Amino acid sequence: MKISKKDALNWFRFFAALPEDEELMPGQMEIALSVFAQIEDAVRAEHERLMHKIPGLKTLEGRTYYIGSDEKFPGGCRSCLFGTGLSAVRKTNRCDAACPFCYDYGVLNAQPPVGEGMWEIGGTKFYEDDLPLLLSIHKKPTGISYVYLEPFMEIEKYYGVVRVFHEAGVHQHLYTNGVHAARESLKALAEAGLDELRFNLGASNCASSVIEKIAIAKEYFPRVGIETPMTPEFYEAFLRKKTEILQTGLDFINCAELHLNENNIGNYAGENLYMCRQGYISPIFSRNLTLTLMRQAAQEGWPIVMHDCSNRTKFARDLNLRAKEGGWFGQSSYGCEFTRLPFSYFLPVLEDDAFRFRTEEPMPKGFGVGDIVL
Repeated sequence: MKISKKDALNWFRFFAALPEDEELMPGQMEIALSVFAQIEDAVRAEHERLMHKIPGLKTLEGRTYYIGSDEKFPGGCRSCLFGTGLSAVRKTNRCDAACPFCYDYGVLNAQPPVGEGMWEIGGTKFYEDDLPLLLSIHKKPTGISYVYLEPFMEIEKYYGVVRVFHEAGVHQHLYTNGVHAARESLKALAEAGLDELRFNLGASNCASSVIEKIAIAKEYFPRVGIETPMTPEFYEAFLRKKTEILQTGLDFINCAELHLNENNIGNYAGENLYMCRQGYISPIFSRNLTLTLMRQAAQEGWPIVMHDCSNRTKFARDLNLRAKEGGWFGQSSYGCEFTRLPFSYFLPVLEDDAFRFRTEEPMPKGFGVGDIVL
């Protein structure tokens, strides 16, 4: 059904007021999903409009969009979209920041430790000297990434593991906010064989001290880039420091579409949100800002790759991974990260007079606000 915005608002006010333990009936869920579809339809139309304005916009076989030199497109992203996915290697359960967009916001101090001398790979705990055994049994991945939470808080523990995977010919990239990075540790990490370093520049609000470390990293690593969830704060800070950032010689910027979970959604209360393919929930501003910045980069000829790492890209990532793992046709782990749909957080977009549904139709018989819908 092409529910009207007025009816959508009335129904979502009702859904938001329901007790937490009361589930929607099938008919009510049909209404809810029609509302999410109407919001998403309007959002996708705006994405298309913005994309048409980007000169030289490219696609990787329809899996993602970017601008810039093909050669500089990050190898970790190619592995993610075409190889055996984004194999996460976890070690550090602490962070030196508390970013509003972090998926662990508010629970950073409650993250379980991996264990002394141990690494978590594929949900299993390994010692460093177990890695040759792992590589001798499993088919080696095309790439791995070091995540969770800030590796440079104990970066000296990473060198040996990086060296093992480097010698096995596995592409490796690591995420950092850069605050604790230093020339000595950057050099040692590069010498161990890390292929790609990604700075979450938004974590420091584009601090000049971290921008300087991006320039230092470019002295040692084959590829250095930025990967930050796109927020208005990052967008504005980036533009203020644009010249300084581009002068570092970085190779790419992955503009991640911010998606929300139960930990960080409260930081974006009052923002217009949408739900992508009944999965990730994101602020509408996030990808709009990415596409706007990509247009500026293309028009000004920035010497880097700008990658639109959107919810659609993540959907393609999960499809690719399941296919590589032998999953059934259409299998994916992509889905909603909320145990209960947060209807109240969608009231702002439905109350926003400037946000319009593209097509509206009268509610089918039996689905009106005054009807008992089962």
